[in-house]
This record gives sequence, structure tokens and C-alpha cells, in this order.
Amino acid sequence: MRNLYLLLLFAVLVMPTISCNSKDKKELIVKKSEITFQKSNIPIDSLTIKSFFNSYPKVQQYEKDVFELYQKHQYNQIWYDDKGIIELGNTLYNRFKELDKEGVVAVFPYESLIDSVFEEIVDNKIAQTDSELLITTLYIFYAKKVVKGIDEETSKSLEWLLPRKQISYTSLLDSIMLHPDDISKQKKVLFNQYYKLRDVLQKYREIEKKGGWVNVEVNADFKVFKPGDSAFQIGQIRDRLFLTGELKQNNQSTTYDNELVEAIQKFLEQNGKNPTDKIELSTIKLLNISITERIKKILVNMERCRWLSPEMVKANEYVVVNIPSYKLFFVRNGKQELVSPVIVGKAMNKTVIFSGSMSYIVFSPYWNVPTSIIKKEIKPAIAKNKNYLASHNMEWNNGNIRQKPGKNNSLGLVKFIFPNSNNIYLHDTPAKSLFEKETRAFSHGCIRVGKARDLALTILKDDPNWTTEKIDAAMNSGKENWYTLKNKIPVYIGYFTAWVNANGEINFYDDIYERDERLLKLIYTE
Repeated sequence: MRNLYLLLLFAVLVMPTISCNSKDKKELIVKKSEITFQKSNIPIDSLTIKSFFNSYPKVQQYEKDVFELYQKHQYNQIWYDDKGIIELGNTLYNRFKELDKEGVVAVFPYESLIDSVFEEIVDNKIAQTDSELLITTLYIFYAKKVVKGIDEETSKSLEWLLPRKQISYTSLLDSIMLHPDDISKQKKVLFNQYYKLRDVLQKYREIEKKGGWVNVEVNADFKVFKPGDSAFQIGQIRDRLFLTGELKQNNQSTTYDNELVEAIQKFLEQNGKNPTDKIELSTIKLLNISITERIKKILVNMERCRWLSPEMVKANEYVVVNIPSYKLFFVRNGKQELVSPVIVGKAMNKTVIFSGSMSYIVFSPYWNVPTSIIKKEIKPAIAKNKNYLASHNMEWNNGNIRQKPGKNNSLGLVKFIFPNSNNIYLHDTPAKSLFEKETRAFSHGCIRVGKARDLALTILKDDPNWTTEKIDAAMNSGKENWYTLKNKIPVYIGYFTAWVNANGEINFYDDIYERDERLLKLIYTE
């Protein structure tokens, strides 16, 4: 754990920005002669620290962390030695001055004073102890904003129940200063998607600096552009897609040609829409979403990435569901073995953002109807039709209602259980046509899997107890059969409205539960 903290601070403060998808990645080589840290012998007492916070009340929220840092350092200064500010202090300041590259919108309350300390302004009247403590609060400010993010209680209030990574500012700094020899290799310790979004953020900010993109203006009676059509707006669309990379070359034609068709289909797919060769008004509206709004969406999702530990994706196999993209991913040994469309909870029955461990697969399951559905839907239906239960293959069971196994069962032919207090699970469905829709928030909270059979086959492919024939037979037996997995599989249900794929391409998704705006306000006010 000590090494993890060391590497985390080094990655954030010392490592150069390296694109996750760059073709010319360079191995990070750290020579002991290049980075050296010495333990300071300049004392600082607790009364001085207390007095500092009386003089600088705008950083008082960091007082507890500051005291813990100096207790660990036996009340010696951290950032100064007998020659002045140590190199790590200068590195911290340089990273702080590039805070916007990390997608952080925040102002250090004493920035002008910090500037005077590091830029050696002649009329700087600040005492060294005050400078020392200002740098310490700057360190905590930076680590909180870039590494930790909004506090755990706030993220829970946003209905984010995935486990948060734990950060100790004290152990983080103590490790890198006391054990520099432990730095042996490059290691990203923020959730990997963070770095990918950061790269795209820089690209989009460069586009923004050059003026962004021009809105595509169409007449009020506009219906559609089809392949072969010619119009001034076709040229505008071509410019727009060339700017963001869906179109690799810009021939500046105002005719809707095959090259532009492919770019439009790619654009639609990367915006969570069904690809088509028609450019309808809905597509024009997507194209006209401003660069500023796109950047805000990237910032929101970088913040969500700060909350996650990179350790969560180091399991041999795991399942990820991203609610806004309506997709499930099964990953084994670092590779995606299955991608499936899913149906998630509608706005009134939101699918919960949390994690669990898949322990069981149930073939030919019963559907035990939730009490809420019995009261709101089934009992009123029985009152109108006495044969309602029989016609839906349902039966009473100890005062409750369940649906018998079969091809028309609401859970389909298989379900995947990861025990949780929310009573959410993955399952098949007989309503396959719903997976063709762009918006797939229809369920009561559970997650319907479009490729449920494939998911069962993928999970059990190395299990000698289950051949493809046995799985198919169990799914169609009409008799419920529970199987306990030999190894539990982590399941993560997340909420990301911007996501960079393995090819470095940004995907934007609708904020179906309207959570981005609230988080954005917190980012701008924190």
C-alpha cells in the first residue's frame, strides 16, 4: 500500500502528461540523480501551524490534514531544506498552474501569494514558515481536486454507490519523500478512463480556442438529407465531422457522398444512436451541440473517474454495465470477450449505480413478482380478468405471485445473480425487439441482457460441467436450475455519459437520469 501511494503522487505530480493512445509512448526512466528528496531538519511547531490557519482562514478546511502531515514528519518542514524550496515543491507548483489540463475548475484561495513564493517576487514579505504551510495546503488542495475528487458523502447523495478509492494525503506524501528508491516504473493509479478523457479534453479545448464549430442551419421545413443530395449544409456537416475526427479527409464537397455516409454513421453510433445513412433533424441537433457543452460533459465524467480505484478492473474477469450507453461488457484477462445491448430502469425505477459479485446463474428461472408490481399492476389486472394469472403462466406461491419458467417468462431463459440489497440482477427477456430501440430505459430497475445466452456461454466456457448443449438444454428445460459459480465475478454498474473506447474515440450518451447538471454545479462550486 505504501508503494501505491508513492506511485500515485508521482503519477500526478511528476509524470509528464502521456496520451493513453499515443503511438510514440516513451518508457518513463527515473534516475536517482535526477529526483532526490531529503528529509528536512528545519523545525515547525504546532502553535505556528495553528496561528497560520488563523491568518489564512480560507484554507482552514485542510487544518486536520496539515497537522497529520507534520506529525508524521516530526514537526519538520516538508518543502524547504537549507537551500530553499525542494524540487518536489516546484513540481507541485508547475502541475498546479496547469490544473485546467486535469479538467478541474477550482481556484486556490491564496494563488497570488503562492505565485509570489515560487516566482521569487522581490517584495514578497511572507515568512518562510507561512510559505511552507501555504505549499502544504496547496498540495492537499491539488491532491483533493485531481486525485480524490468530490467527497464520498456528496457522491452518495448523487446516488453513486460504487466503492470509492481511499486516499491518505499523509501516507501519499510521506511515501514519495521518504522512499524515492521505490519508484521503479510507470504506473497509472487513477482509473484508466480518466487519462483517456483527459487526452480528449485537450483536443476539444484546442478546437474551442480556434472557435469551435459552426452550427448547421436548415430551413424550418427541413426533413432529411439522403445520399446523393447536394446542399450548402452538406459542406458544413463535412467540416464539422472532419474537425472532430469522424471524417478523416475533407474533400470540401457539398454532395452527400459515400465517404460522408460512413462518417455520419460513425458519428451517430458514437452518440448512442442507431446508424443510418439519412441525415435527419435529430442528427443536425446532435451536430450543433456546442463545443462548450461537450467539454462540460467530459469534465463531469473525469470527476466520476476520480472516484474509482484502478484496482477494480484488475480482476481476471468482470462485468461492466454503463447505464447511459445501454451496454454490457464482459472482460476476461484484460480483453472484451462480449459486448451486449441492455435495457435499464426507466426514470421512475432507476437502475442503481453499485457493484456486486456474481455468484449464481439460474436457468429456466421463476419470476417472483415484486410486491410493488403485484399491487400496482397485477391485482388491478386480476380484478378486470379473473383468468389473468393463467393466461400469463403465473401462479400464487405462499401469498405471493410468480411466473413459471418458459420462453414467455419475463426473465427469459436465464438470469445472473449478484446478491444485493437492491434486488437487482441481470436477466434474459422474451421482448427482443426492444433492443433495436435507441433509448432502452424500460425496466423496473433490473437489467435485461440482449445476449443473455452468449453471456452464459462466455462465463461458463472454461467450466467442464457446462457444454453448449447442456446450457441450451438447461435454458429450455422448463425447470428452474441454480448453478453456483466456482469463482465469483465482480459486476460494476456505472453511469458515464462520456466514454473513450479502445480506439481513442470519444462517445457521448444521453443523460437519461439527468445527473450531469447537478454534478457539474458541484464541480464549479467546490
